Amino acid sequence: MLQQPLGDDFDEFVRAASPRLVRTAYLLVGDLGHAEDLVQTALVRTARRWRDAKGAPTAYARAVLVNLVKDRRRARARRVVETPLDGMPPAHRDPAATGADVETIVLRDALVRATRALPPRQRAVLVLRYFEDLPVEQVAEILGCSTGTVKSQTHHALVKLRELVATSRTLEGAATKETDHALP
Repeated sequence: MLQQPLGDDFDEFVRAASPRLVRTAYLLVGDLGHAEDLVQTALVRTARRWRDAKGAPTAYARAVLVNLVKDRRRARARRVVETPLDGMPPAHRDPAATGADVETIVLRDALVRATRALPPRQRAVLVLRYFEDLPVEQVAEILGCSTGTVKSQTHHALVKLRELVATSRTLEGAATKETDHALP
């Protein structure tokens, strides 16, 4: 356990970093309940090593989070995965998207579904590179691989993502045409 209070700086860190860490965890695991649990565990571990992490606490917590996701993936076969019915929960949706047109919402939904369909390593690379906006070197450090691996995984993930989104949109278009023909 913690031997002394961490102080206001840790409390401020938790308030500032938690929403982004939850979003990152959600994008990595696709389950809000597990994402919140993982973030809580990552914050506890960060608190235990607060002196070491104090220089870059967000990076430290993010690295712990990614390692927890890897551990979770190994144990995942023993647990039923919960998936929200409508994609990302309301508390974690982009507020700018509320007034978006239907096309934007459909594309976002296709993108979230396609991202979930990627292999875990490719999903992690995309989330860390594009949602967290981290440089290749930092992603490589967090994932414990070379920068070349991050670059190739990014390339393969983007190719696969484009294919999945295109397929999804083609299927949606076909379903819409069938529905239009069935109307009286």
